[in-house]
Amino acid sequence: MKQALLLVDIQNDFLPGGALAVGDGDAVVPVANALMPLFDHVVASQDWHPPHHLSFAAEHAGHAPFEVTQLDGHDQILWPVHCVQGTPGAGFASALDVAGIDYVVRKGTDPRIDSYSAFYDNHHRQATGLTAHLREARIDHVVVLGLAADVCVKFTVLDALAEGFGVTLVRDGVRGVDMQPGDTAAALEAMQAAGAMIVDSASLSAAG
Repeated sequence: MKQALLLVDIQNDFLPGGALAVGDGDAVVPVANALMPLFDHVVASQDWHPPHHLSFAAEHAGHAPFEVTQLDGHDQILWPVHCVQGTPGAGFASALDVAGIDYVVRKGTDPRIDSYSAFYDNHHRQATGLTAHLREARIDHVVVLGLAADVCVKFTVLDALAEGFGVTLVRDGVRGVDMQPGDTAAALEAMQAAGAMIVDSASLSAAG
């Protein structure tokens, strides 16, 4: 079994003080840094939105962040402006050991379609190229951590499983948005029910 570490959206805008901050989000950074040396291949996803992405509440008059509207016939959660291409907020967390990252996959680049998963946009119209990259690298199992557990991490894990990869989720390496109380716990249950194994980073470090 050849494994890769997959870091989901560990970016400044998702950290405390960022535009779309995840509570305690910076706690995932030391977990990522500790695990990277244990893997021959490390992939990081990066939310990478054009300036006027239609998932931004600012693009919809009369709507506020976290409201739901319709976009091209689908429900769309409206977010604060975040992770705009080339801005500091879209950059990786300053404390993240970016030298340990072998490959970066950028998502959310289509202005009309959000992309929570590191594999596909939300309507599965376009692949990001991550599946092809992992296949080329002969990876068959991904170990996943990052932000946010109940949004981008969850959809990344579910797509990885659907693509036929084995998945291990690092429990202490994720934090959630919890727009509704219990969202993160429900996301962990959904990922486990779909086939992901959930472990703590200490067990991976011991195995490594």
